[in-house]
Amino acid sequence: MVVERGEPGREASHAAGGMLVDCPLETPPVLQALASASAHMYPEFALELELESGMKIDLRDKGTILFLSAHHEELSKEFVSSHALPVPLSELEPALALADSAALYLRERSVDPRALSAAAWKTAKNRGVDFSSGDEVIAVTVSNGSAKGVSTTKTVLAAPKVVNCAGAWSGAIAPHPFPTRPVKGQMLCLVMPPSDLLEHVVRTPKVYLIPRSDGRLLVGATVEEAGFDKRTVPSTIQRQHQAALELVPKLRDARILEDWAGLRPGTPDDLPILGATETPGYYVATGHFRDGILLAPITAEVMGDVIEGRAPTIDLSPFSPARFF
Repeated sequence: MVVERGEPGREASHAAGGMLVDCPLETPPVLQALASASAHMYPEFALELELESGMKIDLRDKGTILFLSAHHEELSKEFVSSHALPVPLSELEPALALADSAALYLRERSVDPRALSAAAWKTAKNRGVDFSSGDEVIAVTVSNGSAKGVSTTKTVLAAPKVVNCAGAWSGAIAPHPFPTRPVKGQMLCLVMPPSDLLEHVVRTPKVYLIPRSDGRLLVGATVEEAGFDKRTVPSTIQRQHQAALELVPKLRDARILEDWAGLRPGTPDDLPILGATETPGYYVATGHFRDGILLAPITAEVMGDVIEGRAPTIDLSPFSPARFF
């Protein structure tokens, strides 16, 4: 059973951009093995969900154009040459205005997190998983030193094993105060004219652009320490919109479809918290920060291993909950 304080998939997953970033330039070294393993799982993971749910999740493999900044000055010549653009930028993405800027090509995928969440929810239901929505878990029930279920705002549910995957709210569930916090991100979505105006994900120091196959274009995203505030700020959305227009002038005719803010689950060291707690039967999978969608399949696999007493294929010691206690 999944016990959800709101609606399944409507928090960080609903707000995410869906870039499956698998690049040592932007992934902490200790997280790279987990990120790469998860990125490689995605084609099979996506196909399985689509076949079982009958829904499309828009997994795209067009790649990413990464514009370099001062942060990338120390890149090796080998790395730059191995990630060179396959053709001139003016041919790869004619609509971009930065034709003379230094850029790399990354073989990364992107996915629509909202479609992914909906397909995962339907597949889980097809496999017999129950969902309880609108009922917040306030504590894990512990008896004789072991987890025995959860207490919610409405009821008590019995279970021999409990997994805390409550994102930014994980630390509010007794008895273990995991140091998760909300990290706000604001984004907007445009309707591209035409629908294939951009084919690749584009990342610059100011903004990133994520095209969808249906003609939507996501523009984001901020990283803000603002508590549990999910309000959008007009000046911030306007600044992102302007950055997108500078990158792709043809977007001046693009209609703004929506804007939103989401809360990523951050931790003090910006790494996930994965594994068994000191309470037998109680596990945690949270704190994925900006990589929740990317790390979804590998998190499911390694947590399944831990819960069922198998040795995970990846060393989880850097992500142990014990590091905070």
